[in-house]
Amino acid sequence: MFGMKSQTEKEYADYPPGGLAALMWGLGALFYFIGFYLRIAPAVLTTELMRDLRITAAGLGNLSALYFYSYVIMQIPTGILADHWGTRRLLASGGIAVSVGTALFAIAPGPLEGGIGRLLIGAGSSVAFVALLKLSSCWFSLERFATLSGVLLMCGVAGAVSAGPPLRILVDIFGWREVMGATAGFALLLAALMWTVVRDDPSEKGYRSFSPMGHEKGGSGLRGVLSGLARVLHYRNTWIISLAPAGIVGPILTFSGLWGVPFLTTHHGMAPAAASVVTSTLLVAWALGGPLAGWLSDRIRVRKPVYALGAGFSCLFWFLALFFNELPVWVLFCLMAATGLSSSVMIIGFAFVKESVPPTLAGTVSGVCNMGVMIGPMVLQPLLGWMLDLNWAGEVANGVRIYSLEAYRAGFGIMIACSLGATVLILFSKETKCRQAKN
Repeated sequence: MFGMKSQTEKEYADYPPGGLAALMWGLGALFYFIGFYLRIAPAVLTTELMRDLRITAAGLGNLSALYFYSYVIMQIPTGILADHWGTRRLLASGGIAVSVGTALFAIAPGPLEGGIGRLLIGAGSSVAFVALLKLSSCWFSLERFATLSGVLLMCGVAGAVSAGPPLRILVDIFGWREVMGATAGFALLLAALMWTVVRDDPSEKGYRSFSPMGHEKGGSGLRGVLSGLARVLHYRNTWIISLAPAGIVGPILTFSGLWGVPFLTTHHGMAPAAASVVTSTLLVAWALGGPLAGWLSDRIRVRKPVYALGAGFSCLFWFLALFFNELPVWVLFCLMAATGLSSSVMIIGFAFVKESVPPTLAGTVSGVCNMGVMIGPMVLQPLLGWMLDLNWAGEVANGVRIYSLEAYRAGFGIMIACSLGATVLILFSKETKCRQAKN
């Protein structure tokens, strides 16, 4: 009858309320927090892990990097599954894998068992970021996508900061195995909550979706999956924007996630707790800069200039912080903060690359991009460990190797070269002006 709407039209007339959208997104963000915390945890456990698992710097680098190996391998499958399977299943399954991996890591008698645990943690954590990007596109308006990506980075880095001084204090009180065991239990509880509460799209709750495709998923079957991946890789920006952040995130997570604390304690005379505060400063600035970079890019309606300028400044600040002798502590703090703030522009890449492909490929291209992000620390963490062992002068203290300033700088030179390469690569990207590509 005239003047009457169908039940379907009534059901999807309104967008979801902010509180409901925040709840869906917030549970996933908490999972991302946990994944980042576990990613960075080895940075303050270097002495305990090298002692209890009987490994060298190269062994520790490989153990920590196993997280990134499985994380990177899972990115394309995760992106495809986000498009074809749904975010709720991904997040809950990832939480279970993280719980099992963390429990195994906590009881590991040696590097083999610890390595398997790290692989499971990385594989489970790998789903969080891409699933949340997909969730953001359905539960929030497109204009908020880059800003939300920055807030998500802030949530993750908050987890990393919790793996600094707070984790160090807990480990000193309870022991590292006990703390990791408690983390495993929390991850399992969170997995249950995500399965119970999170929904892929507002339409499942009777609301209108913000996604231009609604609750529509990509083509089904292996042929549809491979076709979507081939289409994503056809775009030049996919390659550029996926490789560039490896040179930005790699140095951040290599320094703060593994080698920063031993470098600062050995060559700046800091206590481990104070050194973890410095590395946490880098991460805090990175976290706070993410929403700012996303907001600025959304506001001025460009991606490439903001991204390139931030990457260039981060390269400069790394050089000043690591290759100038006897810096006062306050100067080192300022340089770490400036490095983190400028490096946060990498978050723009997720909006940038999503806009470069059709909406139906959003999950797939996000997975490809996030894979590129994690290639940086995956390669740099063990590579720096190998460089340290290669330049080791034979000094040992309390059963743990001590590395010279020259050894550290040999490794840090590789970090800075990667940062410079990222800056150059971004210059070859194609600007989208914040407009979504069409099918």
